[in-house]
Amino acid sequence: MPEVVIMKEIKGRNEEYAEANRKKLAKDHVLMVNVMGAPGAGKTSFLMALCKELKARGIRSAIIEGDLYSSIDTDDFVKEGFYSLQINTVGECHIDANVVRQGYDKLGFSDGVVFVENVGNLICPAEFDLGEGLRIITASTPEGDDKPYKYVPMYSYVDAVVLTKCDLKDAVGFDTEYFTKGLRAVNDAPVFETSARSVESASGIGAIADLVEGEYKKI
Repeated sequence: MPEVVIMKEIKGRNEEYAEANRKKLAKDHVLMVNVMGAPGAGKTSFLMALCKELKARGIRSAIIEGDLYSSIDTDDFVKEGFYSLQINTVGECHIDANVVRQGYDKLGFSDGVVFVENVGNLICPAEFDLGEGLRIITASTPEGDDKPYKYVPMYSYVDAVVLTKCDLKDAVGFDTEYFTKGLRAVNDAPVFETSARSVESASGIGAIADLVEGEYKKI
């Protein structure tokens, strides 16, 4: 089965790049945050709100955007005055540590937080360590409350879960207790509830910013 051998070789080399990234990030006093989630989960809206909150706290942010094609999200971040760089995978379902390092070097960034918005996918990104210090998954209520049961590797992998579009819970029949039970079966990561269209989102973003700021100060 040559496919298995090839995958092992790729992942083994990826670990070498990830470890090199960790050393480089520590030297630059940078916290890298890997933000994952399904397409349409609200990753970009969440990141925009979070970067603005960190900016208000005096913490610099940069974003490495991963998409199959286009630079739509990167353009939005640049318009808001944030360092941002686009990585187009052209069909690949994830970003690996080597590509992240190439993007990071082009940013020319230090003393702050770099967010990697990974490709919208609930499978592949969990298999590739980027050298990040924090892993977050965004899960939207319209996706359904069964995702922790169906995508165990991803939900086992993360340090925090951001539940987005919480203003739609009733409309889509999202069962928070069922979702949390599935998560707790594989991970004790904290869950933060947010909504880009609700005043309640402010407290959620603030709590996530506290987490990110705390991890950044540990560097």
